[in-house]
Amino acid sequence: MTTGEIASEGIAWSQFAARAKGIRIICLGLSALDQIWQVEQPFAGGSEKIKATEYTTAGGGMAANAAVSVARLGGAAAFWGRAGEDAAGHEMRTALSREGIDLRNFRLFPDGRSSVSGVIVDASGERQIVNFRGRFPTDADWLPLDEVADTAAVLADPRWVEGAVALFSKARRLGIPTVLDADMADRDVFEQLLPLTDHAVFSEPALKNYAGSAGDDSLERITHFGCRVVAATRGRDGVSWYQDGTLQSRSAFPVAAIDTSGAGDVYHGAYALAIGGGLAVRDAMTFASAAAALKCTRAGGRAAIPFIDDCLAFMRT
Repeated sequence: MTTGEIASEGIAWSQFAARAKGIRIICLGLSALDQIWQVEQPFAGGSEKIKATEYTTAGGGMAANAAVSVARLGGAAAFWGRAGEDAAGHEMRTALSREGIDLRNFRLFPDGRSSVSGVIVDASGERQIVNFRGRFPTDADWLPLDEVADTAAVLADPRWVEGAVALFSKARRLGIPTVLDADMADRDVFEQLLPLTDHAVFSEPALKNYAGSAGDDSLERITHFGCRVVAATRGRDGVSWYQDGTLQSRSAFPVAAIDTSGAGDVYHGAYALAIGGGLAVRDAMTFASAAAALKCTRAGGRAAIPFIDDCLAFMRT
């Protein structure tokens, strides 16, 4: 257990929630506009047409959703990212602003194009996604890195490597925890980010894509980058992680999943908030698991992200 970390035994979640508003988390990376179709059955492959039972448009993106999760779970969230000076960019900014997120470093580029996703969600809650990642400058020299000193933890996804490297490097120099949302990315992206990461939390598909296997042995190998914690979220099978040379695991909260869209983003945001609040890793995993599970019981991506009171009630019951 590191300095400032709260012991696992007898944790009072209500006390953590009460002080969460003072926990500032910077989330850097992707903001996207999601166009979501709900269907009975997803595409099976080949040329075909399927009928949607519902359609909606909502803000998305890994780091942006993580920032919303931090805010709804009681923390002080800042989102650092890029979009185009276009209709999608302004719609995303308006939606994030309504959540009370600090957007001073969410830049809309006049010559850029915003990231837009098409999401197909089937009756069991599973999803298929196609994403245009946007087009904007990659340099990160405009980021106000001095603000990192007033932050409890920082989170980044792998969609803006230059920004993540700058943010994580500054946080490392200040001893501030870095949390990587280790989603699908090219190998060279992880080679740059993992040496700067304290807490690497992979999705199961991303772990398999990067390491060749989604097994726990892959987690152990990744610790050689110097990560304090390397974890894999495994949906209904919970989460497993390596910490201090030991493999640990936690089962998932049993829920009837309605929609898994954004569950990983919620997990990462909740985990970063818990780590920033000084919770022990196992407690952070528990808190993140609860928030993600509760999200899955509700239809929608960002709209279904839980608030802190809902999460505490869920954990009690």
